[in-house]
Amino acid sequence: MITSLIHWSIRNRVMVLLASLFLAVAGLWSMQRTPLDAIPDLSDVQVIIKTTYP
Repeated sequence: MITSLIHWSIRNRVMVLLASLFLAVAGLWSMQRTPLDAIPDLSDVQVIIKTTYP
């Protein structure tokens, strides 16, 4: 199965390149359209604790 997929890809280089280009453009377009709230915040959680020492 993999062998036939590789042979098909070699025979149809233009189709593979066009599909790759389409997927890259669609990914960039969807990334620009994603609202900022949908992108998770991956920064570390920081807490500041103030205390007195006798």
